[in-house]
Amino acid sequence: MIKLFSLKQQKKDGESSPRSNNQKKATAAQLRITKDINELNLPKTCNTEFPDADDLLSFKLIICPDEGFYRTGRFVFSFKVGPNYPHEPPKVKCETQVYHPNIDQQGNVCLNILREDWKPVLTINSIVYGLQYLFLEPNPEDPLNKEAAEVLTSNRRLFEQNVQKAMRGGYVGGTYFDRCLK
Repeated sequence: MIKLFSLKQQKKDGESSPRSNNQKKATAAQLRITKDINELNLPKTCNTEFPDADDLLSFKLIICPDEGFYRTGRFVFSFKVGPNYPHEPPKVKCETQVYHPNIDQQGNVCLNILREDWKPVLTINSIVYGLQYLFLEPNPEDPLNKEAAEVLTSNRRLFEQNVQKAMRGGYVGGTYFDRCLK
């Protein structure tokens, strides 16, 4: 009995003392994002950047499609992983202004797995492939940019011209787009 009590006391003493080297205990979100990033399998058209190497909860994804309407473009997305990850999806914003039916002028992205279809089993890799697919196959059925969706549905050739004009830098309708070619 005495040994059991002393082990309990040692454990208690160890927990109450400050951690060596000022290390903080990693949160569940930090542990999971570390795993997700270590297992990330990026396609050749994607790349990640970590502005702060010590902060894996905030990073950028760069997508440079090599086919479809958006080929030769360079699109930057910011990822902000919250403390409830993986039970809540990360916040993803497109930092590049783009003429796209599923991305609005504020950078909000309409991707089902970032909203109602998110499940904790999904990973950052799932989101990367979802975003890449949006550039290969824009979805006019679930738009954030209704004008782009209507043009895509009614006149694909005009839609392609508008995408190219926007990526070169210029006005489409009343909106000015910065150049985003790689």
